[in-house]
Amino acid sequence: MVSIIVGVILMAFCAFACLPCGLGWGADVINFLKGFVPAFAAFCGLISVFIGFADLRDKKEAKKEELAAKKAEENK
Repeated sequence: MVSIIVGVILMAFCAFACLPCGLGWGADVINFLKGFVPAFAAFCGLISVFIGFADLRDKKEAKKEELAAKKAEENK
């Protein structure tokens, strides 16, 4: 319950800070987003590449285990 209240208060502050009649930080927020979004996109792309490599490695390992299980069944 406390986290919901804190979240609502922080969202209200964010809206107030960005409004021209509030703190007027709207232009600063836009400038921050212009710099942050490309860096965040690069970071997300890097993470996606790591996840893709890990997925390929896991599939290769699963295929090896499947072949080993088939050979074990054939030997019985």
